[in-house]
Amino acid sequence: MSIKFSLLSLLEEQPRAVGQLRTVFEARTSATWPINVGQVYQTVQRLHRDGLITHHGTDTSGSGRSAEVYAVTDTGREVLAEWWSTPVLPPKDARQELVIKIAMAVTNPAINTPALILRQRQALMAALREATRQKAALPAAATADRLLLEHRIFELEAQGRWLDHIETLPAPDQETP
Repeated sequence: MSIKFSLLSLLEEQPRAVGQLRTVFEARTSATWPINVGQVYQTVQRLHRDGLITHHGTDTSGSGRSAEVYAVTDTGREVLAEWWSTPVLPPKDARQELVIKIAMAVTNPAINTPALILRQRQALMAALREATRQKAALPAAATADRLLLEHRIFELEAQGRWLDHIETLPAPDQETP
C-alpha cells in the first residue's frame, strides 16, 4: 500500500495538517496499517517537494500550537487520478517460501512430501478457521479491517486449492546437475 497516495487522497478530500492526516489515515484503515507521525511528515515533505501538494494555511485549533495545512495541487490531482485508475496486481515474480519449500521437498528423497503437504494443509485450515471466527465478530461494512481479513481468507482458500492441485502433479525427474 502506498502511503504517498493514501495521504494524497486524504488531502484531495480536504486540506489537512500532518497530525490530522495521521489520525484520519489510521481511522480509515482501522489501524491495520500503523503509521508514525515521522513517516507522515517525511511523506508530506516529499509530496510538497514534488509539487503534488501546497501550503494551504495554518491551523491552531487542535492543540493550540500552529500546524501547517496542506492541500492537493492540480498536478497532485492528476497523479492521484492515475493511481485510482491503475489496477494493482500481485507481482509475477513474487518469491513464495512455500513454493520453494515444496520444490525442494519433491526432489529430496529424504523428505516425506505428502506429510509436509498435510502439515501445511492442517496449519492452513487452522488459520482459515481463526480468520473466519474473527470475521464473524466484525460488522459487515467494508472497513479496512474487514477488507484485510476477507483478503486473507481468500488467499488461504486459494492456497488450499493450490495444495490440492499440486498433489495431482507427477513427481519431477530427478536429474543430477
